Amino acid sequence: MNEYIPGRNGVAEALKAGRGFVKLYVSEGKIEGSLKEILAKAKDAGIPIQRVPKRKLDAMYGGNHQGVIGAVAAYAYAEIDDMLSAAAAKGEDPFLLMLAEVEDPHNLGAMMRTAEIAGVHGIIIPKNNSVGLNATVAKTAAGAVEYLPVARVANLVQTAKELKEQGLWVYGAAMEGTSLWRQEMKGPLLLVIGGEDRGIPRLLLQNCDFKVTVPMQGHVPFLNASVAAGVMIYEVMRQRSGGSAQ
Repeated sequence: MNEYIPGRNGVAEALKAGRGFVKLYVSEGKIEGSLKEILAKAKDAGIPIQRVPKRKLDAMYGGNHQGVIGAVAAYAYAEIDDMLSAAAAKGEDPFLLMLAEVEDPHNLGAMMRTAEIAGVHGIIIPKNNSVGLNATVAKTAAGAVEYLPVARVANLVQTAKELKEQGLWVYGAAMEGTSLWRQEMKGPLLLVIGGEDRGIPRLLLQNCDFKVTVPMQGHVPFLNASVAAGVMIYEVMRQRSGGSAQ
């Protein structure tokens, strides 16, 4: 089964990463800007290119495809052990992100983009009650899906327990918890972010070593899941780069 990568950034990053393309669909009309470079690289790689009416691309992907869609083999999910091995190979403490019941593909894509930029070694999502890797996620992630491994597991609680046994500290994002600015978040860790409406499931939250919250001063009661994840990921990055909790 094939997946679609829409948009120039996503297709360009997939080409750079050596992703296996089945075909490239390009809208009929004038070829301009970055699309010229994309087509040149696709031709060099021997990827079939098909010029099609814009309405065909619209039917393949309802969002802004920017005149190009790549058909690729379905995304392969990773193993958590491979994420830990990759961290060890870099001489870094593992930094993993667990997303509990995130259902909006735009949120998952945004989190992947932030996580990849900030040096997260991998993302863990559940097999059920969660969005998986799809075209919208890939488009929002702007290429991060090609570099950041994602694992799907049957049981988040059991996975968190196993990672704790391997020496990772588990931090859960919660409305009630220690302020992010005062919580030390160094060493090997797993950061758990809850879904858009329900947050972290109760049993999973109970298995977190620490509960942390983003300080808020306004009237809106909570942040968007991907924004909260971004704030926390960057606080971990800051502390791992030599900063400290206040």
